[in-house]
Amino acid sequence: MSQTYSFLSDINECLGPNDCVEHATCHNDPPGNYTCKCPKGLKGDGRNSGTKCQKPKPDTQIILIIALSISVCVIALLVACSSIYCALKKRKLIKLKEHLFQQNGGLLLQQQIATHHQGSTQTAKVFSVEELKKATNNFDECNVLGQGGQGTVYKGLLLDNRVVAIKMSKISDISQVEHFINEVVVLSQINHRNVVKLLGCCLETKVPLLVYEFVPNGTIHDHLHSYTQISSELTWKVRLRIAAETAEALAYLHFATSIPIIHRDVKTSNILLDRDLTAKVSDFGASRIVPLDKTQITTLVQGTLGYLDPEYFHTSKLTEKSDVYSFGVVLAELLTARKALAFDVPEDEKNLAKHFVVSMEEGRLLEIVEKHIVEEAKEEALAEFGNIALRCLKLKGEERPSMKQVAMELERLRVEECGNNKVIIASSSAFHVEDGSGVISDISTGVDALNLDSMSLLGNGR
Repeated sequence: MSQTYSFLSDINECLGPNDCVEHATCHNDPPGNYTCKCPKGLKGDGRNSGTKCQKPKPDTQIILIIALSISVCVIALLVACSSIYCALKKRKLIKLKEHLFQQNGGLLLQQQIATHHQGSTQTAKVFSVEELKKATNNFDECNVLGQGGQGTVYKGLLLDNRVVAIKMSKISDISQVEHFINEVVVLSQINHRNVVKLLGCCLETKVPLLVYEFVPNGTIHDHLHSYTQISSELTWKVRLRIAAETAEALAYLHFATSIPIIHRDVKTSNILLDRDLTAKVSDFGASRIVPLDKTQITTLVQGTLGYLDPEYFHTSKLTEKSDVYSFGVVLAELLTARKALAFDVPEDEKNLAKHFVVSMEEGRLLEIVEKHIVEEAKEEALAEFGNIALRCLKLKGEERPSMKQVAMELERLRVEECGNNKVIIASSSAFHVEDGSGVISDISTGVDALNLDSMSLLGNGR
């Protein structure tokens, strides 16, 4: 029996028909059976009736680990690249802002403010460009208030809910930066209720920005000449008050600031009106600060045709009397509601200043005064107003009155017309206008502009 078992165990079952798949190797093992071994790279039992030989399926766990590792590496790389990019961009932006700050005259502005504001606590704020972008909805065209030779003005709303006017200056070359710096320095010295208030500036943009108080009611020019405005809203008494307020502001610039300031572009489109039609002189881009040891300066002629002082135009010598001439044109415009320069009228009427002077000399003032003003005002008052304008329009500067004299005369005329209790107190160096409440308007020489308020209480013995 043992011999039979030994004989059967020696049979090689791989030599006969077997269940191994093609390419699988048959092994006569274990005894009494056989196994099928798959070729290298394939997995399975190698049998046709079994799992055969197949390519191994990827291990899901290993794939997940690999994928996760790759993802973490990619994310880490992206974060690192993003951080480096942001850091470089921030550094580049800082350098750009520093470059623009210098290009826009930031260093010059600091020097000028340090020079003109020694001992002063009142300084203009330096706004960031982000603040002003938010205020104007990224300088949306819908917020444009107006455009002119000096730049574009946008309406903005600051985070503290103050409504402001933001002026984007037109600077095409580096030489014009001085005009911008000039305007900042000039305005930051001024503290007067009839001069538009400068709140601050921004130097982080390609073109510098100025931030002013918002004056909501347009300009005198708008009210006198725009089809959307009604000039009759400016009654005789309102025009007289506007003239007196503007004269007071210009007298303040000439005599009450620490260093005299010549506006150099006085015109109706540069006199804003608030909700109460109170006048506010604006746009100081062309202004000049006059050295204390000089009464005139020689400079390139700047101004607006029709308002430009002929003497200044011919000699390039700028004095305070150049503002007086321009203001004379404003007075003529307030009386007649005619433009300083018009091209749709007869030749002898195109230049308002010349036409006004001739009409006054020929005794024809009432013929050129706006009709409803003739009906509202007394003839004597119109004549006195016209004579003030006529004296301002003298061709020789030395024959014109000072703005201090003009302001006194207009205020006196306004008091007479309005019939209130104001009294003019005049002296050689100053004058004050007192009303019944004890409040005065003060214009005097040698007073620091930053410490002088245009309205102050009249003390005892004064």
